[in-house]
Amino acid sequence: MPADMNGYFKRSQGGNSGGGNGGGPKNPFGGGGNKTPDFMKDFGKKAGFIYAIIGIVVLLVVAKPFAIINSGEVGIKVNFGKYEDQPLYPGFHIIVPFVQRVIIVDTKVRITNYNNTEIIRDKSSINQKPPISILDKRGLPVEVELTIQYSLKPQLAPTAIARLGLNWEDKTINPNARDVVRSVIGQYTAEELPSERNSIATQIQEGMKERLEKLGDAPINLQGIQLRGIVLPVKIREQIERVQIAKQEEERARNEVLRTKQEAIKKQEEAKGTAQAKRIEAQGIADKALIEAKAQAEANGLIARSLTAELINLRQVEVQGKFNEALQVNKDAKIFLTPGGSTPNIWVDTKDKQRTSVSN
Repeated sequence: MPADMNGYFKRSQGGNSGGGNGGGPKNPFGGGGNKTPDFMKDFGKKAGFIYAIIGIVVLLVVAKPFAIINSGEVGIKVNFGKYEDQPLYPGFHIIVPFVQRVIIVDTKVRITNYNNTEIIRDKSSINQKPPISILDKRGLPVEVELTIQYSLKPQLAPTAIARLGLNWEDKTINPNARDVVRSVIGQYTAEELPSERNSIATQIQEGMKERLEKLGDAPINLQGIQLRGIVLPVKIREQIERVQIAKQEEERARNEVLRTKQEAIKKQEEAKGTAQAKRIEAQGIADKALIEAKAQAEANGLIARSLTAELINLRQVEVQGKFNEALQVNKDAKIFLTPGGSTPNIWVDTKDKQRTSVSN
């Protein structure tokens, strides 16, 4: 081993043994050898205080002298087993450990679902139960599927839990729902249930509401009831289907007869309209002829009243003038006079056998 390394170890051993005032390394804790550090000298005095703080923290964690109530919940304070009437509303509340405790009760809308298909929601607020099996009016088995929505009134939660317990739903909702459904469905036969569905749903809603209101202080608020379905026996369903098919055929035949009648009435109305139009047209023609005849008669009357002796003499003079003109043209003409009303008609027979007529 080199000489310098041997010297280093010797100096180290000398410093650790505490002898001499050599230039070896000093103890970092303030002294040589095994001297106790300064911060450890007072630890014994402070240990009791530290242990007390730790004990208090552990006690707070275990005893939990407070309660935190979330929205949609209320707390029921219990003093030595006795429920206080005033609920604890959402927020932070101080309680006395080992003397008081708080029961958290859900006051949000809850659901009891009576069917074989589970509704996927917050399972903590849903009670899933099988359909309600009952008998109809004739004793045939029927299953009813319901969904009931309800909530616990926050201000009445302490008295309700004190009287009914934490399983208050099984003591109120379930038995009353079964009794109400049984009493309503028992009034009908299985064949009547599909057609009376709306009436049945209304009766169940009203019956359930009445039952819950009769509970002490009415602590449950009924939000609503939905009639999901009515499951009938297979034979009853087949019978109802046959009846429905027969009704549909009857309705189709009735509609066909009605359509035929409507077409016949339409054709009859069209014929009446055509006849009426022809009568109107004929009446118009007759009225026109009558008007024309009346006008002609009136004109003839006016003409007749206008024929005076002077007018007749004037017309004779005019005819005589035409007679003279004819003779000037053909002196050998034969002239025939025929009666022509107020003046005669004159026929001139020329040499070439041509006839001309001179008339008024």
